[in-house]
Amino acid sequence: VARRLSLRKHPECRSMAGGKAIEHLAQTGNRQQHTFRLPMQQYRNCDFSFSGLQNLVNKAIIQKEKEEGIQEGEILSCVKDIAAAVQHAVALHIIQRTYRAMLFCTKNRILSSKNATLVVSGGVASNQYIRKGLQTLADANDFAFLCPPPRLCTDNGVMIAWNGIERLRAGLGVLHSTDGIRYEPK
Repeated sequence: VARRLSLRKHPECRSMAGGKAIEHLAQTGNRQQHTFRLPMQQYRNCDFSFSGLQNLVNKAIIQKEKEEGIQEGEILSCVKDIAAAVQHAVALHIIQRTYRAMLFCTKNRILSSKNATLVVSGGVASNQYIRKGLQTLADANDFAFLCPPPRLCTDNGVMIAWNGIERLRAGLGVLHSTDGIRYEPK
């Protein structure tokens, strides 16, 4: 969404990553100016998917570009409102699906009610809006909430690579030869 909104060109967001730019602009946007249907409402599971939401947002952006008579790549006048609406929809989707998982774990006694904990990490955990929503969810359901400080909530790819470095150093689970290994791309 940040790329589609050309937020690298926005004067307030030039040096920010996409998620950070969305969060920054959303702070002063009006999320009620745009309403995006939440993804996967027909599925009663805990899966996440944002592709449907991305399509809805893209259609809204195209419509606004037409209304404002601007080309793709130019900054929309309502960019802050779109950022706020997108951030809100993403947060609600994550909170809803997480709540389903919490109910499932509680109902099936997978977690002890005494020390049930919601742990949030990775890049999404650096978003304060999403973090506050998940904190509220945890509090309302008597779950402890653990979340590293935002500076430690980095991209999952970086964390996976770091784990690989540590495993290589320790000699754990390292495959030195791919001979005899059969794999398929999907």
